[in-house]
Amino acid sequence: MAGAAAAATAASTHAMRDASAAAAPPVYVFFNPEEAAFIEAAVERLIPADENGPGALEAGVPSFIDKQLSGAWGAGERLYRSGPWHEGAPTQGYQLPFTPAELFRHALRGIRDDFRQRGSQPFGKLAAQEQDAYLKSLETGKLELDGVPSKVFFESLLSMTIEGFFSDPVYGGNKDMVSWRMIGFPGAYANYYHTVDQHGMQFTRAPMSLSETGRGVIHIHPDIPAGQHAPPVKKGK
Repeated sequence: MAGAAAAATAASTHAMRDASAAAAPPVYVFFNPEEAAFIEAAVERLIPADENGPGALEAGVPSFIDKQLSGAWGAGERLYRSGPWHEGAPTQGYQLPFTPAELFRHALRGIRDDFRQRGSQPFGKLAAQEQDAYLKSLETGKLELDGVPSKVFFESLLSMTIEGFFSDPVYGGNKDMVSWRMIGFPGAYANYYHTVDQHGMQFTRAPMSLSETGRGVIHIHPDIPAGQHAPPVKKGK
């Protein structure tokens, strides 16, 4: 039985990866092909597909990261950038002069140069165990990546991977709301007034993205037809 379950899990994981590979390749605005190859392979190791569902790659996390870095946030629109730039204590937070986009650009360039100096094949071509070992070296701060401490880059990459996996699909990740379905999160329904006073009930509804709201859709009891809209507001006499 255990062997059959393991085989079924492996088959399911391979099927998800095959489906992802068959989909149209993403179009990146910020990443060049070499950078994109690293990001895709890295996020696949940070949140891999398993028996619980698709991983970060299948959920479109690289596209989420690309969109964030190519936009106002990536450009450091609200980031303090007037210095001084001194190494601070861990409690002082981010202390580098780079915008998020600059940080990723420098770090990815440093990773590229590191692999070239090693005479190694690219990160995406390594076995999973070797990829994990390299990511661990980034996490522990063993590398300097073109002026960026590898620990800072790893923390940024991990944070954005998690954000992209669980954020609303409108931002580019969480494709088909796969992470929300996995954890049972309902998403961005407008309100719950049909169920606010009902306790101890089983509550299961398909998740809804921000892109689907704005039409008065309510998160209703399972025995009420899906897609029902909020009734019009009654005017006083």
